Amino acid sequence: MGADPVVLVTGATGFLGRAVVDHLAARGRTVRAAVRHAATAATAGATTVAVGDLSADTDWSRALSGVDVVVHCAARAHVLNETAADPLVEFRAVNAAATLALARQAAGSGVRRFVFISSIGVNGSETRGQPFQHDDPVQPHSPYAVSKHEAEQGLRVVAAETGLEVVVIRPPLITGADPKGNIGTLNRVIAKGLPLPFGLANKNRRDLVSRDTLCRLIETVLDHPAAAGQTFLVSDGAPVSTRLLLERMAAGQGRKITLLPVPPALLAVALKLAGKGAMASQLFGDLELDIAHTRDTLGWAP
Repeated sequence: MGADPVVLVTGATGFLGRAVVDHLAARGRTVRAAVRHAATAATAGATTVAVGDLSADTDWSRALSGVDVVVHCAARAHVLNETAADPLVEFRAVNAAATLALARQAAGSGVRRFVFISSIGVNGSETRGQPFQHDDPVQPHSPYAVSKHEAEQGLRVVAAETGLEVVVIRPPLITGADPKGNIGTLNRVIAKGLPLPFGLANKNRRDLVSRDTLCRLIETVLDHPAAAGQTFLVSDGAPVSTRLLLERMAAGQGRKITLLPVPPALLAVALKLAGKGAMASQLFGDLELDIAHTRDTLGWAP
């Protein structure tokens, strides 16, 4: 590794990517931020390079020049109102095909390590008494998770063929200011002061990960000798119930929250009848992660 290695971060304007750029730059890393459009302002402490839309045909040559490590945060995710006729095709195009094209170009450009931000959805949607572990049989439960799993599989092939060091990180729901997806919707409801029917949703256990915790893990695996070829689960190490999560979100806004005592089983049935079974699982099911492998392999803690 050179004296001043360059880290390329994709998806650098996204919810996670921007935080990764800021975190690494603040720690003295030389960071290059990949963005879609040249007019996008560079993040403080990083140079910016425009690469256009993410696809299997994206030319990464300029972005990859002189790069030592790629942190691939860019992805198709958080599609709350899906309009694609076949969502899996769209997810595969961005999250699998485009990722593998980037990895092969990275290997050809002399990049040493490729850090891929995957998803705990590769393991499955819910745990039942036994936390997910890094080497469990996979059960991707959605088009998004399927595309991430296919990317992981393809990256292992690229690694075997080229010697590129691949590191896979599977986070659960990532928390932070201005969250995306369903938690972003809940955050906006809390901001409006509206009551929510989750006063009795205090028995489930869900692991989350803050952007800060995830950024520190990403920083660790950039050059940790034991990280190459590994898959890491990550969390804050303290599961919360849906009720506790909402109370913390409200506290973060400096607001009081009204939580109505509606039985979770009744809400789950209503959501499933409305075709939102996945949301019912997220709100009332368990999702616990065993991060012992991450701790032990890297000497790291959340």
